[in-house]
Amino acid sequence: MTTHGDPASGPSAPAVAAKPPAISESSSYVPPGGPDPIGPGYSPVGPSGGSRPDLRAALLELRAAIAASAYPLVLPSADEARRIGGMVSAQLDDYLLPRLARLDAPLLVVVGGSTGAGKSTLVNSLVQARVSATGVLRPTTRAPVLVCHPSDLAWFRQGDLLPGLTRTSEAGDDPGTLQLIAAPALAAGLAFLDAPDIDSVVDANRALAAQLLAAADLWLFVTTAARYADAVPWELLRTARQRGTVIALVLDRVPFEAADEIADHLAEMLAAQDLGAAPLFVLPETPVDGQGLLPERYTEPLRTWFGRLAADADARDAVVRQTLDGALTALRSAVDSLASAADDQAATADDLGERARAAYRGGRRTVEHGLRDGRLLRGEVLNRWQEFVGTGELFRTLEARVGRLRDRVVAAVTGRPAPGRQLQSAIESQLVNLLRGVAAEAAETAYLGWQTHPSGAALLTPELGRPGADLTERAERLIRDWQRGVLELVRSEAGGKRFVARTAAYAVNAMGLAVMVTVFASTAFIPTGLEVATAGGTTVAAQKVLEAIFGDQAIRTLASRARQDLLTLVDRLLDEELARYLDRLASVEVGAEPGGRLRLAGHAVERARAATALTTDGKPTAPEGAW
Repeated sequence: MTTHGDPASGPSAPAVAAKPPAISESSSYVPPGGPDPIGPGYSPVGPSGGSRPDLRAALLELRAAIAASAYPLVLPSADEARRIGGMVSAQLDDYLLPRLARLDAPLLVVVGGSTGAGKSTLVNSLVQARVSATGVLRPTTRAPVLVCHPSDLAWFRQGDLLPGLTRTSEAGDDPGTLQLIAAPALAAGLAFLDAPDIDSVVDANRALAAQLLAAADLWLFVTTAARYADAVPWELLRTARQRGTVIALVLDRVPFEAADEIADHLAEMLAAQDLGAAPLFVLPETPVDGQGLLPERYTEPLRTWFGRLAADADARDAVVRQTLDGALTALRSAVDSLASAADDQAATADDLGERARAAYRGGRRTVEHGLRDGRLLRGEVLNRWQEFVGTGELFRTLEARVGRLRDRVVAAVTGRPAPGRQLQSAIESQLVNLLRGVAAEAAETAYLGWQTHPSGAALLTPELGRPGADLTERAERLIRDWQRGVLELVRSEAGGKRFVARTAAYAVNAMGLAVMVTVFASTAFIPTGLEVATAGGTTVAAQKVLEAIFGDQAIRTLASRARQDLLTLVDRLLDEELARYLDRLASVEVGAEPGGRLRLAGHAVERARAATALTTDGKPTAPEGAW
């Protein structure tokens, strides 16, 4: 194996970097597996006397903000936001929080690459033991394998890094497990993690590979002479560059005669992607020995490079800090993306809510118009009113005793209810029919408004397209309540009138009916020509009778109050119908200002990162040749 640029001499030794300022303040971080059992070397990044922002606290708030930001509405940005949110949360749990608590913990080198690149063979060869399964079947590595020096095993066993993976000492195929293997030949201070293929045909393997790479202090990226230009590896390499992750590359299975040509081409591609500083190790095509290991003469340069890195605490510290700082910096764009998607959700929820509200506001206006345009004075109400007034019934019923006796006689002989009762029933029926029609139209309008938007269509259920099942019963109760209210209003208003006092409740009922009829005219209580033609002048007759008893201004006030009381009750009914839509929208739990909370949390992380100064003067401090 040779390093590109100096094939004869191999990789340069890691240089000793200037050690960043020590960070020794205490931290309250408790790893997912419980308190840290490793006492010596504990150097968390936390608050400093209350003056410097607490990076850990900022990250925890960001974690909570992401968890509180759901993307339930069907929008183009929702799927991507859920993916990014899941990745950021996983990286916080898997890497950022535990690594911040232990900057001096063993360096984790994740070995990633394409299917068949020889990752497992390379890991086995570097630790000089067959620790990871190899073979011709794909995918070979289904469950990740972590190899470290025996003295480092306790750190990885406690489960701070990658806490979602169950530790095991047995080989297996369960991607939810992490097999831990101690290798005495591997230098203390670093570990190799053999990850599943980044382009595996198994979705779970690809997802796990991405998760593991996000938890790496250093990526050892393995590709082959036949696969180095594939799209998937380059997509992940660009991700690594954006995150600031320290990278080293191995170009495997290169024909001897083409080694320089292929290595030069790959170096050009790396430079074009701003990755030209990453060390490139070239491994020629060669058979493995009886244990399935590569010849030591080819792996020795890379083993030496890692050995020197493991032996240099300052170099390891610089690598960790560079990758950690890069990952924290990369959070900014991810959080901005999440916040924009959350804003989209909130704006869409507001839009859907307004579409439903507008439909029911339109229903309210229809009722208002129905009380003004004379439509309620047609049909049965008009007939009963004319019967009640045109035959002189109104005036006779104002004489309590005569009217009461006459009603009893008529009801007994004909079996028909008194004209006043018939008129009251007609008014009730007319208003109920109006409300049923208005509610049906509003429900249909709201349904169509949601159906034209993908997010709304996904929330709809068939029953939302029609009024509530008990609407008729509620409307009937509403009108009866209103009618009783009108009678109470008349009784209260006429309490001091000598005429009403003489005729008592019977006259109140008659005048109440007159008020109900006049409410169906105009707000000013002055019938238009159309109303006069429609109702045969009956509203004028009712108005004259009431004016004679109450006075002109009093009757205007009486009618206005009765009309407003009716509209208030109608508002309550329509609000109950609207609530079916708003409750459905609320059930998906779109936050009021999730984007704002995410941005505040992101800004807090950025301020804390800058104050913590993981790298010296904001510049990389890892050893030369380490990226």
